[in-house]
Amino acid sequence: MSRRKPRGLTKEEEALWSEVARRTERIERMPTSLTQKETASEKPKNPKPKIQRPIKPFKVGSAKKPSIKNDVLPTLSDRLAAAPIQMDHKDFGRMRRGKLTPEGRIDLHGMTLSEAHPALLSFVMSAHAAGKRLVLVITGKGKDRDDLGPIPVRRGVLRHQVPQWLAQAPLSSLVLQVSEAHGKHGGGGAYYVYLRRKR
Repeated sequence: MSRRKPRGLTKEEEALWSEVARRTERIERMPTSLTQKETASEKPKNPKPKIQRPIKPFKVGSAKKPSIKNDVLPTLSDRLAAAPIQMDHKDFGRMRRGKLTPEGRIDLHGMTLSEAHPALLSFVMSAHAAGKRLVLVITGKGKDRDDLGPIPVRRGVLRHQVPQWLAQAPLSSLVLQVSEAHGKHGGGGAYYVYLRRKR
């Protein structure tokens, strides 16, 4: 597109401009005083006076809510301690203090999960069938692992798994109470398993 050299309007442009000018109407500017009168009339005649309330004294940070801990799961010991007591309270206290003698015991040390699960099932079911009430399940506390990978691994896999197995069928119908053993029976590396009465 070539640029037009600066010069006057062509006859066509002049005709177009005069047509636009002929059709255009002049807009009168509104006086400022009228605008102020209209806005004044829109305001309420008797505005309510603003009530100034006194500012209460405060301490910086006093409204802050306490931070929530991000502990997703309590420790195994805490969960077992918080479990409701299903057995006789006196017997439970004696059991926790190591005053009751276990009538049977199984040692799951060195077993894999696939070996330990059927061994535990067989032991608990045969102990219940024999009319035993208190048995000791030894799991060990577990050993520290060498791999420091991105996914944390719990120390003592059997120690964490055994209470879950005891809470699932078919053992859940036979077990009345599970508790950490007293120090003389293995402490945190063993469990007292109190069985229901044989029917």
